[in-house]
Amino acid sequence: MCTVTFIARKSGYALGMNRDEKLARVRARAPAIRNAGGRRALFPSEPGGGTWVGVNDVGIGFALINWYSISAFVAGRLSVSRGEVVTAVLAANSVAGVEKILATSPLERMNAFRLIGLFPGAREIIEWRWDVKKLEPHRHPWEMNMWISSGFDEPGAQRSRGGIFAAALQQSSAGSLPWLRRLHRSHGPVCGPYSTCMHRAGAATVSYTEMVVSTHEARMCYCDGSPCDVSIRSVNSKRPRTYGISVCL
Repeated sequence: MCTVTFIARKSGYALGMNRDEKLARVRARAPAIRNAGGRRALFPSEPGGGTWVGVNDVGIGFALINWYSISAFVAGRLSVSRGEVVTAVLAANSVAGVEKILATSPLERMNAFRLIGLFPGAREIIEWRWDVKKLEPHRHPWEMNMWISSGFDEPGAQRSRGGIFAAALQQSSAGSLPWLRRLHRSHGPVCGPYSTCMHRAGAATVSYTEMVVSTHEARMCYCDGSPCDVSIRSVNSKRPRTYGISVCL
């Protein structure tokens, strides 16, 4: 269960992602600069190493959400974590590179997902949809967008959060980072399983990740906890003569 908001910028982009999980799930590790197939990449991680969001040293970003509308699933003893998809594709420097990696990944052992790839150099957004049988790419225009998943009621969550997003787009501050953070802290229309910052029995929004990518830098902010309860603090670490990656905790 997740909500992803994308903001197109003249040079780069911003992305905010709420991660919704069962409260009993093991806590994730904070973002760090890690090796991804020979590239430097910045992402939070599961204890097992997979992730749901990240950006690499050429500014290409990815976010993965579960596709609950697909009822088919892989037998538990054979399944592979979908989080491994993001760490694999972070090694790519192009759309073609991502497709080559996906073609050799054990997708047949993964449950349904939607992988959102952001390519600022080409100003392209590609969403790869895996329904347990086939993988299909879908192109989106380089403009503000939102993707939503929910294991509680995916169509209902899409209607509710989509409506909040549509209303927020009319605000004069739309597209700014304060606007993005307010949106991901939102409990509209009422705090519960349909709100962007989600709360229900046994599950909630457990973290908020924010990526800001410009021509020369990728920056990540991470809130370990519900964004309605945790404030964002910034600590930057720049690296000269490279595509700088900094982490904010």
